[in-house]
Amino acid sequence: MNKPTVLVVDDEVQIRRLLQLTLESEGYNVVKAENGEEGIRRAAMDRPDVVVLDLGLPDMDGSNVLKRIREWTTIPVIILSVRNSEPEIIACLDAGADDYLVKPYRSGELLARVRTAIRHRPSVQPQSVFRSGDLEVDLVARIVKKSGQHVKLTATEYNLLALFVRNAGRVLTHHYILEQVWGPTFKEETEYTRVYVGQLRKKIEQDPGNPQLLLTESGIGYRLELLQEE
Repeated sequence: MNKPTVLVVDDEVQIRRLLQLTLESEGYNVVKAENGEEGIRRAAMDRPDVVVLDLGLPDMDGSNVLKRIREWTTIPVIILSVRNSEPEIIACLDAGADDYLVKPYRSGELLARVRTAIRHRPSVQPQSVFRSGDLEVDLVARIVKKSGQHVKLTATEYNLLALFVRNAGRVLTHHYILEQVWGPTFKEETEYTRVYVGQLRKKIEQDPGNPQLLLTESGIGYRLELLQEE
């Protein structure tokens, strides 16, 4: 039986070593990263069962690492941080963290939370590279290709496309799209979705006037179709 793998993302070498000793003594395989970008790469390459993530990283805030990871996987993430304010804890949990533990922590409690996260993790993880027809979207590298050629998207266009990719085959309502991409105060601005879907179609469809990928569900919203690769 393969050992469960835990990815530790923390800039303090002493914390990384302590976590490695604690986890390996309980039979876990441990991989480590000392900054956010490395943590994102290791999460993609090593496919760990759990991520233990610090917030105070040298290159980016850990909350941004969490958001990046959540763009392409539902792997359990446990925040381990000295920050203990209730609003910050709530914000991380709302952004997709599965648990939050404040430093200094007790090793037994950390191990219990890791065991719980592993028990609750989804049995099947979504793929980080999505393909439909001649469209390819790498959610880790944030690279979009059409017929093998790079497609340049604005930040909002990419966020919109990534939302469709994460929900491929499902109908997304105008309100849901607006809330997820622009925020809850934009839920009634349905013209935003029409404009940006139109812009996306110009970049990812062979014939934007007769879309095959990004389909309109009349009066409801849009759906990203799952096509066979060409």
